[in-house]
Amino acid sequence: VQLQASGGGLAQAGGSLRLSCAASGRTFSNYAMGWFRQAPGKEREFVAAISRSGGSTYYADSVKGRFTISRDNAKNTVDLQMNSLKPEDTAVYYCAAAFTFSSYYMRSNYGYWGQGTLVTVSS
Repeated sequence: VQLQASGGGLAQAGGSLRLSCAASGRTFSNYAMGWFRQAPGKEREFVAAISRSGGSTYYADSVKGRFTISRDNAKNTVDLQMNSLKPEDTAVYYCAAAFTFSSYYMRSNYGYWGQGTLVTVSS
């Protein structure tokens, strides 16, 4: 499956951005989906994940209550709505696809990655 992330940009602290990831090439509903991010000088970290049907979602503690992951299997997209942004949310955000959902928080669980989209939050 090929993944294309978009929607990054510059936002002020307290503002909002919506990221979108478009999938192509395989049956989208066969994949659990995740969002990860990588800040400069740091390792890539888990942000959010959603099951194949969309019925289960999980979030990193750092974004819980501020970010919402959703998917539309008819449109082959997964979105990340980011509200109440903080400067520490600044990073390149990656969407990823996996056959399994059991280790949704681990990078190794995901076999397919998009190219990343940069989010910059100013204070």
